[in-house]
Amino acid sequence: MGRKSNKDDKSVYQKLREDLGLTREKASENIGFISAAKIEKIENGKVSVQPDDVIALAECYKAPELCNYYCSNECPIGRQYIPEVKIKDLAQIAIETLNSLNKMNKEKDRLLEIVEDGLVTPDEYNDFFEIKKTLEKISLSVDTLQLWVDKSIADGNMQSALPDNGLS
Repeated sequence: MGRKSNKDDKSVYQKLREDLGLTREKASENIGFISAAKIEKIENGKVSVQPDDVIALAECYKAPELCNYYCSNECPIGRQYIPEVKIKDLAQIAIETLNSLNKMNKEKDRLLEIVEDGLVTPDEYNDFFEIKKTLEKISLSVDTLQLWVDKSIADGNMQSALPDNGLS
């Protein structure tokens, strides 16, 4: 097995590989189309990682969170539009989701009042943006739950109940 790096500022790609005890050569062999040299360049930031590479690395490292990391931190479009999703405990995800849903339940009547005329007027901006924040929290909770499920499947702790239809 290759030597383990002592570098303090390891990239997420290197940390995930090393956490599995994989050398670059073994990771390259498992993936099949990314060379060990390219993995080193990706880990050291010497080349821009490509989406197909990220997908392959995520599958090899059993780390679906790597795809969200790439989109929210490295993709120019994603950095602007995709929030980073952190792996959390299932109970915490459920509590955050229920809190957001309860808050939205209280805000739904105000949302209907605001959008009834098809306009958001200046006197409605504050309420509208508060409702938007609540909806964003709900969306992030859904993404976090999806990541938890994907990670549980990747770790072998759960089996997918549905056939893969390419929609997930």
